[in-house]
Amino acid sequence: MAINIKIKDNGPYIVEGEFTLTDMAGNPVPVKKGALCRCGGSTTKPFCDGTHSKIGFQGAIAAVEGTEPPK
Repeated sequence: MAINIKIKDNGPYIVEGEFTLTDMAGNPVPVKKGALCRCGGSTTKPFCDGTHSKIGFQGAIAAVEGTEPPK
């Protein structure tokens, strides 16, 4: 099965399919769930713990679109 990564609006990356994670030294990181933190505020990094909804995280797409000059 292929791996698919969905970007949730103002939320985590949802990884669908089997995958492995390794740290910078190449050591395996146990996969606890398929939602990866995108806001940087999770206490369970690299996994999402829902902090994005508490801190008002806005994903890059919304932030970029909001700052571009009109065409």
